[in-house]
Amino acid sequence: MESLQKTSDAGQMFDVVVIGGGISGLSAAKLLAEHEVNVLVLEARERVGGRTYTVRNEHVDYVDVGGAYVGPTQNRILRLSKQLGLETYKVNVNERLVHYVKGKTYPFRGAFPPVWNPIAYLDYNNLWRTMDNMGKEIPADAPWEAPHAVEWDKMTMKDLIEKICWTKTARQFASLFVNINVTSEPHEVSALWFLWYVKQCGGTTRIFSITNGGQERKFVGGSGQVSERIMQLLGDRVKLRSPVTYVDQSSENITVETLNRELYECRYVISAIPPTLTAKIHFRPELPSERNQLIQRLPMGAVIKCMMYYKEAFWKKKDYCGCMIIEDEEAPISITLDDTKPDGSLPAIMGFILARKADRLAKVHKDIRKRKICELYAKVLGSQEALHPVHYEEKNWCQEQYSGGCYTAYFPPGIMTQYGRVIRQPVGRIYFAGTETATQWSGYMEGAVEAGERAAREVLNALGKLSAKDIWIQEPEAENKK
Repeated sequence: MESLQKTSDAGQMFDVVVIGGGISGLSAAKLLAEHEVNVLVLEARERVGGRTYTVRNEHVDYVDVGGAYVGPTQNRILRLSKQLGLETYKVNVNERLVHYVKGKTYPFRGAFPPVWNPIAYLDYNNLWRTMDNMGKEIPADAPWEAPHAVEWDKMTMKDLIEKICWTKTARQFASLFVNINVTSEPHEVSALWFLWYVKQCGGTTRIFSITNGGQERKFVGGSGQVSERIMQLLGDRVKLRSPVTYVDQSSENITVETLNRELYECRYVISAIPPTLTAKIHFRPELPSERNQLIQRLPMGAVIKCMMYYKEAFWKKKDYCGCMIIEDEEAPISITLDDTKPDGSLPAIMGFILARKADRLAKVHKDIRKRKICELYAKVLGSQEALHPVHYEEKNWCQEQYSGGCYTAYFPPGIMTQYGRVIRQPVGRIYFAGTETATQWSGYMEGAVEAGERAAREVLNALGKLSAKDIWIQEPEAENKK
């Protein structure tokens, strides 16, 4: 192909080209570089990090407007971040959490809001127990092989919730649980996929909890540093503003072309982008039919992440920690967490606008979103101070053409059993990373590291530098911090 070669790298031969400079692609590249493999990362944006993004300005110091939370059992991201010199701190849950439902605020402690109605209580308990027990039947690395895979994959989570729950109380909370965890609606997602998703995060309590759960900690300085520090290690082996448009593996070497008409030659490719975004790439020869169909069938979730900053953490005066679980159709935000810095400076509340509400609220002006959120916080926390923020930051991930949405791709009914098995099957000399291809904490930064390192080991095996039995390895447990 004709090429206007602008960089010295273009036309150079690499062992591996990694498509995507998020945590997954950079984890892959880091591991390959450590094995003295000549690797190049091509990133579409003018920054690394993908679905993680740490914004820095005078109002916020730093803020994670994308993926931020880590917790126990997320051993790979904890090991990697420690190796990169990053520290974590605990999200504040010293005071009471609140549950806002039917127009009233109920303070509580622990992972889940308590239920006082005895019938509803039984219904809740049965819901979590049933979901966890169904999850136990689903293999984390092959959910399509579960004994009831076909049956469960035909159902949406809405169907399953209606089947399990007798009370409206439990049904509504179950629906919120889906919104919060996978930024999509119960009627949109396969029951098989959602049950698998919760299971591979360690179950209903682990996925939803702050203390001892997926939301326990954040990185001091922000999660964007994970990718930024790997980029520093790799130096000129990471190319920004280089969206890949063409991958040709019809000859002895693979040719990779970018939007700015630069050509790179390599022996192997690792695709570390959301499955649906591979549809932006032209392949020669064309992808196998199953893969081609799969990538058209995995939509991304929808979320707007919103940070409201205040002069002081007024919620603590009421013995509230800043975590709110909000069940209200009119409320823009469904869940919040305290986002104050670990030293107590820059008090803030982080809130998610999820799924259907993200679509609805994306249509209005930023100032209207800000006002609606403040009014909600004032109502839920019973404090007029919520109406007077000193700063507001938000990120609508639905409008990001190089993410497609957040947190992760979801499987609509019928897709997992029909096409799921090809998610990480190599296509010729192309291997697949990205958090969607993980088997533990898929959808999280942890899953991104698992997938990136696994894809790197697949390539190392293909290069003859690693035996096949070493592709999948158990990660030792990270040392627990205070």
